[in-house]
Amino acid sequence: MTTPEAPLRADARRNRDQILVAAREIFTERGVDVAMEEIARRASVGVGTLYRRFADREALIRAVFHETYQVVAAEMRAALAESPTGWDALMRIMRQSAWLHVSVQAKSPLVTAVVKADPSTSGLRERVLDMLDEVVRRAQAEGTLRRDVGAGDLAVLFMSVVKQSHALTPEAAGLAPLRALAIMMDGLRAPGSGELPGRHLTRADLDFDH
Repeated sequence: MTTPEAPLRADARRNRDQILVAAREIFTERGVDVAMEEIARRASVGVGTLYRRFADREALIRAVFHETYQVVAAEMRAALAESPTGWDALMRIMRQSAWLHVSVQAKSPLVTAVVKADPSTSGLRERVLDMLDEVVRRAQAEGTLRRDVGAGDLAVLFMSVVKQSHALTPEAAGLAPLRALAIMMDGLRAPGSGELPGRHLTRADLDFDH
């Protein structure tokens, strides 16, 4: 359970921000089991400073993912409000959100447990899924997104694209996600070139808590 934090001095706030940036980068690159000392080094702070701000690894994971879902939710709200069509909103979300990469790349049983145990963070995740459902409904209502796909299909496709980049050369890893997403989005356009097997996947099929 998260509790409100007292306002921080400028230097303390700067240290906290540096730690969160470093942790987010390392979690995305190598997972959440990296030594806390390594996170402190990348953040250019002492280990003692890190532990004063975050009592343990779980507290740091909680802060990173709470911030991640906050930013993703804000990006999705902006996409829904500012995009002329549902399809444009979907393209913007899938292409532009580096923060979505964090939420996928750094997933682990520990992250799952920490997020599940924190109502604030898990609530943000649910709001993100609500907005993804809304994007899907809007795009399908306007006839741009094929009707035999759901929010679960989009999530699975996105996770598949992101998870492949670690097996590529650095240059290819920079190119592959955007190329794969472009191919994927082309396949999602209505009416579609053929029937998909089975049924469409919904958010109810996304088992984040196991």
